[in-house]
Amino acid sequence: MKLDIAELCAGYGSKRVIDQLSLSIASGEILTFIGPNGCGKSTLLKTLARILKPQGGTVLLDGKNVHTMNTALLAKRLAVLPQIHAAPGDVTVRNLVEFGRFPHHGSWRAPSVHDREVVERILAMTRLTELASRRIANLSGGERQRAWIAMTLAQEPEVLLLDEPTTFLDVCCQFEVIELVRRLKCELGITVVMVLHDLNLAARCSDRLAAIRDRRIFRVGTPCEILTPAFLREVFHIEARVMLDEDGVPFFLPSGSCREVRS
Repeated sequence: MKLDIAELCAGYGSKRVIDQLSLSIASGEILTFIGPNGCGKSTLLKTLARILKPQGGTVLLDGKNVHTMNTALLAKRLAVLPQIHAAPGDVTVRNLVEFGRFPHHGSWRAPSVHDREVVERILAMTRLTELASRRIANLSGGERQRAWIAMTLAQEPEVLLLDEPTTFLDVCCQFEVIELVRRLKCELGITVVMVLHDLNLAARCSDRLAAIRDRRIFRVGTPCEILTPAFLREVFHIEARVMLDEDGVPFFLPSGSCREVRS
């Protein structure tokens, strides 16, 4: 499922955060938006998800404008997990995942055999079967995030938008979430578009990175093409040593700030 962003403008009132931004995201690709705080990453994702109305330009899902598509139809093809989400404390993991089937049966029809089969399959894929009866409030941070991702997968989307899916998680849980994202691509062929702050995690799980600067796409490419000392210096104002791990994935070790101090 291809996603095309054409001359997109977005913001809040008179404040323009994204301006004339264009990018094509291939079907089955994992693309991660990166950039310093306040550059517009989350605003962009909200606009792609139709949470925020664009001030100009278009977002096309296989050639169809997402902002004019039928809501129910769009929900069957595109799912979004915002950075902040909450559920009532008495909701169980299975209940939460079942909510993801709503676009397929609505409020007027009871879940079908297929709906139940999808829920069980997603619980197994996200390693939540043994936790299905546990309340969301009683899960660890990593388990809770997997449950929310499972809910979006129950929509059976072709495109998944994730806004900072590893925020507030410990290192092990962060890797569990990232590994799950990679599995989604390999096993389901889902197109995944994410926002991540951790550049090393982004490099490990993404096919391409797209850096936002000055309200537009500053640079886009593979992790090896993007994650260089010069890029880190120019965009994030840090000095860093970039290396490759045994799989050829780049990672960096920062050594200090190189931001100019204005008097």
